[in-house]
Amino acid sequence: MKVPLSKIAHTRSGDKGDTCNIGVIAYQERDYPALLREVTAERVKRHFGELVKGDVERFELPNLGALNFLLHGALGGGGTVSLRTDAQGKTFGAALLSLEIDPSA
Repeated sequence: MKVPLSKIAHTRSGDKGDTCNIGVIAYQERDYPALLREVTAERVKRHFGELVKGDVERFELPNLGALNFLLHGALGGGGTVSLRTDAQGKTFGAALLSLEIDPSA
């Protein structure tokens, strides 16, 4: 059964230059393995499509039950040069929460 990521996790996002940072944190420790399995760098890259021009990197933080993603080339050049509405990446985390996952697979 697929559900939105928001059912098992919350996010925090920000930026540095043209790179968006998204932290994905499981609500319950038992859901961290589902994050590891379902929320891959490749899936995050596909989820955002053309909004992310560069690579997506994933870092695992098991002690926090969290993943951290760096989305390179995601902010149209960054806050001071971008014409995007969200040049600081604040909404990327909220947008990732709609990713459909299978928490019980």
